[in-house]
Amino acid sequence: MGYGIGVLLSLAVAGFARLVGFDRDRAFYATVLIVVASYYVLFAVMGGGQVLAAELAGMSVFVAAAVVGFKLSPWMVAAGLAGHGVFDSFHGRVIANPGMPPWWPAFCGSYDVCAGVILAWLLWRERKSSERDHTAGKAARATDQAARA
Repeated sequence: MGYGIGVLLSLAVAGFARLVGFDRDRAFYATVLIVVASYYVLFAVMGGGQVLAAELAGMSVFVAAAVVGFKLSPWMVAAGLAGHGVFDSFHGRVIANPGMPPWWPAFCGSYDVCAGVILAWLLWRERKSSERDHTAGKAARATDQAARA
């Protein structure tokens, strides 16, 4: 159940972001990555704080991926989102966070992987569109030059 809800919510968030234009801003998916990484810190506090340092260390990896991806390449943000989904799959075996709901890894993991795939698809589609526009522009310039000659 958690897997399906995570995928559906990821699709809904991405669809809503596309519909209203939030995802036109480069910071959108980087911010999503920071937010999803912060939940384990919240659960650590809710569980009494014993694993707070470990959760902060884990979060810092994904915050770094979000910032570097924002500055250099949104592909790194897509990889960070999918990577956080993979992290969710083994998180409980590495950090015993008593505040984390038992259903969270399945939900968050499926959300994260789906969000990473959606972002990668959007980036790939954007690149293909840019290549088509670039090719069309070159053809139009060649046609113009031929007409002037």
